[in-house]
Amino acid sequence: MSIPAVGIIVPRMNDHYITSTLQGIGQVLGSRGYEVMITHSQGSSGQEAAAARLLAGQDVRGIIACPSAETRDMGHFKAFTRRGVPVVFFGHVKKLEETTSVVIDHRRCGFMAAEHLVRQGCRRIAIVASGLWQEGNAQRYDGFLHGLRSYDVPFSDELLIVGETDEGSGADAAARLLCLEPEPDGVFITSDLVAAVCIHVLEEAGVRVPADMAIVGFNNEPAARLTTPSLTTIEYPGLEIGKVAAERLLERISGCVPDAAPRTVVVPAGLIVRHSSLRKNSLEKIYSID
Repeated sequence: MSIPAVGIIVPRMNDHYITSTLQGIGQVLGSRGYEVMITHSQGSSGQEAAAARLLAGQDVRGIIACPSAETRDMGHFKAFTRRGVPVVFFGHVKKLEETTSVVIDHRRCGFMAAEHLVRQGCRRIAIVASGLWQEGNAQRYDGFLHGLRSYDVPFSDELLIVGETDEGSGADAAARLLCLEPEPDGVFITSDLVAAVCIHVLEEAGVRVPADMAIVGFNNEPAARLTTPSLTTIEYPGLEIGKVAAERLLERISGCVPDAAPRTVVVPAGLIVRHSSLRKNSLEKIYSID
């Protein structure tokens, strides 16, 4: 008797969020006797489609996928849904009939970052973002702006810095922040790697973090604890997302899906307060330091 298998498609393997999500998926599926077949697309929609074709040729009971950021046409997943093979997405929000998505509330994340910086006394707050054409990133930016408006904090276009999520982008973001006049006193950076590099460059230039410029990151990468100062960040709960995605897939494989089961499942994300944003001695009870 063959061991049942589930196919996994992710855009990359060298990402803390992806690896923690895979860990959560593996824990749930492994406990139920399933094997996982992991493929990755290297962020290419073409390679993602090739991975889907590869898995379509295997005897998989279901698919869990994090579509690449550049994927527009979701047709390669229809090969599964047409055959009654359930598909669960996580990561970027994708809409496809007969599928389930497991996501976080990106708007709420952006709002939390802005609100925290405002409550720390910041009044000129910038955002360093990437890929605003991606739905999750755009929602994060929208939530950030809503947070500022809720506290009557002004925002202008010069305070939006758009880049990539690599080390070079961190140095570039720091250089652009230093060129602003006056310099921001708070920044939400939607990548922990970019935030860590940015902090290093800013402090080399004589900017004290957080006294001169408070910083909030996003993702809660392991390195966020190791920066100096340690990085306040939004938790992207990959482990929990992986577990929920696997549980929803198993429900659909078994056919035991409640009639009211949501097509989109929102997993809570929280703000982890460390030292890069602390400009006041007292913390609100809604926040925590780890």
